[in-house]
Amino acid sequence: MSCALGFDYGSRLIGVAVGNRLTASARALATIPVRDGEPDWQQLDKLRQEWLPDTLVVGLPLTLEGAEQPASIAARKFAERLRQRYATTVVLVDERHSSQEAARRFADARAAGLKRRRDAAHIDAEAAAVILEHWLSSAADPPSLSTIEH
Repeated sequence: MSCALGFDYGSRLIGVAVGNRLTASARALATIPVRDGEPDWQQLDKLRQEWLPDTLVVGLPLTLEGAEQPASIAARKFAERLRQRYATTVVLVDERHSSQEAARRFADARAAGLKRRRDAAHIDAEAAAVILEHWLSSAADPPSLSTIEH
């Protein structure tokens, strides 16, 4: 299988993207709500069932200096929960600058008339696509901060 799902974890929303290892490309899929610290597992289950990924890639938010922060702990916990729930490989990847890249892409698409202001609600999914693209475009066995295997 050559499919991977990418996640931009946040305390209120989780951006989700799908990517293909053969083409090293990714695209935004969905934005999943988080309520009381719990993601909408039904939506995540549906996406996993639809795409059947062999790898899950979670963005790890680090400071500009590369240090961990409170959001890093939450992302690590989410990655571990994914690993336990789906019994598959989960990779944590440095997500620094992914939100800025997603915002730039959105602005470019808006300027080209491809996106509207209301589409900004999906910027987290675009950030997940950026995270996943970075992972996909690295070497065949991409370096990551951490891999959690089942």
